[in-house]
Amino acid sequence: MHAVATHELTRTFGPRRAVGRLTVDVPLGGVVGLLGPNGSGKSTLIRMLLGLVRPTEGDADVLGSSIRHPAQYAERVGALVESPAFVPGLSAHANLLSLARLRGLPRSRVAEVITAVGLSGREREPVRRFSLGMKQRLGIAAALLPDPELLILDEPTNGLDPAGIVEIRALLVRLGQSGRTVIVSSHLMAEIEAACDWLIIVRFGELVFSGPIGELMARTETFVDVEAEHHDDNDTLARVLAVAGWVTELMPDGVRVRAGRDSAAEINRTAMAAGFTLGRVQVVHDSLEHVFLELTGQTDGELAQDRAAGQERTKVVR
Repeated sequence: MHAVATHELTRTFGPRRAVGRLTVDVPLGGVVGLLGPNGSGKSTLIRMLLGLVRPTEGDADVLGSSIRHPAQYAERVGALVESPAFVPGLSAHANLLSLARLRGLPRSRVAEVITAVGLSGREREPVRRFSLGMKQRLGIAAALLPDPELLILDEPTNGLDPAGIVEIRALLVRLGQSGRTVIVSSHLMAEIEAACDWLIIVRFGELVFSGPIGELMARTETFVDVEAEHHDDNDTLARVLAVAGWVTELMPDGVRVRAGRDSAAEINRTAMAAGFTLGRVQVVHDSLEHVFLELTGQTDGELAQDRAAGQERTKVVR
C-alpha cells in the first residue's frame, strides 16, 4: 500500500485548471517533498487529500481509503495548512490541551509534541506573544498530536529564522526515519534537498517528476571552478583550458570548466604548465534549485507565458 495514490486527479475552478489528471504514488515512510512554482496546484492537491476540496474528476487514496470518504482516514493524518489558528489569550500548552481533549487524545501527548517542535520553556506563554515562526512550530505540534501515520505540512518553515529552519529540518528527518510518512511543501530548495527522500514536482497542476531525490540529482552536472592567482589572468586561463580540450565559461570570479571531479588535478597541471598559479580549485555540482528551474521554468515571465498558453490550450480542447 502507498501512503497516497492519485488516479487522474483533477480540480478546476471555473475555466482554470488547478490540478490536471494527476496520477502519482507516494511511498510509505520517509519525507516526501512536494515542489512546484506558485500557482501549480500544490495547495489544491493538499486540500483534496485532506478532504477540504472535492475533486472535479478522478480519485485518490490516502492510507488505503478514498478521498471521497475522508472520515475513514482523518484520525490517522495530521496536517498544517497555511497559518495555524489558535486562541490568542491561551498559552500554547492550553491550546494544545484543548485540541487533545476534543480529539480524545491522552494528555501526555501535549508535552511530547511541545518538546518535539522546540517550544519547551515557552509553552505557558499566551500565543498572542508568539512570533510567526513560533506559531508555525505550534501548528506542527498540533498536527503531531494524534501521532499520525501521515503528516502533511504546507510551508512548515514559513517565518522561521535560520536556526529554527535547521531544527524543523531535523524534526522532519526524525519523523521520516520513525516510519511515518511526511509530505512537505516548501519553496526552500536547500531544506528539501537536505530532508527529503522522495520528490514530487508539479507544474500547472501536471506531474513533472516523481521519484527518489537521488534519481533526480543524478541528472545534475559537475563542474570544476578555478581561479587564477591574479584576477586579470582568468580570461587567458579560460582560453588555455579550452585549447586543451575542456569546455570553459568565464565567470565573474574565475573560470568554470565542464568536467568531473577526477579532472581537477589534470586541470591544475595544465594551468601550471601554461605558467598559471591557481588561487582556487573547487568541484561544484548543480543544486536542486537549478534542476527545479530547468524542469519548471527559469523566470516568472516565462512561467506566466507558459501558464497562459496552457489555459488557452485547455479552452481549445473544451
